[in-house]
Amino acid sequence: MNMYAYKQISKVYHSAKIIPFHNYSQIVIMSDCHRGDGNWSDNFAKNQNLFLAALNKYNIHNYTYIELGDGDELWENKKISDIIDAYKAVFWLMSRFYKNDRFYSLFGNHDIVKDLPNYAKNNLSSYFDAREKKEIPLFPNIKFEEGLILKNIDTGYEIFLLHGHQADLLNDTLWRVNRFLVRYFWKPLELIGVNDPTSASKNYKRKKWVEKKLINWVKRENKILIAGHTHRSIMPKPGEPLYFNSGSCVHPRCITAIEILMGTILLVKWSYKTRIDGTVYVGRDVLEGPIKLQDYYQQSQ
Repeated sequence: MNMYAYKQISKVYHSAKIIPFHNYSQIVIMSDCHRGDGNWSDNFAKNQNLFLAALNKYNIHNYTYIELGDGDELWENKKISDIIDAYKAVFWLMSRFYKNDRFYSLFGNHDIVKDLPNYAKNNLSSYFDAREKKEIPLFPNIKFEEGLILKNIDTGYEIFLLHGHQADLLNDTLWRVNRFLVRYFWKPLELIGVNDPTSASKNYKRKKWVEKKLINWVKRENKILIAGHTHRSIMPKPGEPLYFNSGSCVHPRCITAIEILMGTILLVKWSYKTRIDGTVYVGRDVLEGPIKLQDYYQQSQ
């Protein structure tokens, strides 16, 4: 086992904030939105309407929304104000969840600056609405977490949430070096079709390498873990290692999410669909599940 990864993940687990939930709770978990500034290199831009449609449905049905990190692309973009300006509707909707105590957000490697002292207070408490010419509350007093533990009040069982870059030295301790390379070297090359080999989401071997370390932690600790970072959605069958991944919101044709619903867990995708009359709409498909959380809990004992 890679001891660096094991120690870093364990450190997050032991310091993670505990969020209680019940068997009747409704929770949706998404990761890796990578919201940019809306220009032609912004990977989120093509899926923003899918995201808005999905999140609006979850809001109407009173889900709690948990974002597992890399929500905002702050390696390629220096100022989050540019991202908020590009996606005011998205941030307004997320602020509705936050206002009703139904929003939690982790930081990932691409938005790790959210963990810096006073960053959230200075940049995300409010935003200036040019049309109304005043500051509008956004996420006042928010704290971006490195990890969360969902604790089932009815059973005592736990689900551990983290972004997943903690298994990756280059994207964890050495994130400033990697940010410099992405911002000034790999971003220009990607625009002409050269993929960043340091990215776990774009390099298959690195993706498998990171997943292996996350799975090894799960096996050793016998915990249920939901992560992001690799952009590859995973939902194990009972009996397999208890490693889940919510995927990402920057797939070419869909966004994926993990839902916890009435004591079950599901992997779903949202994509554009066409009716017989030719009209286009946003629809939800279940990729895996539902499977009772109890089936996984029994395995973790």
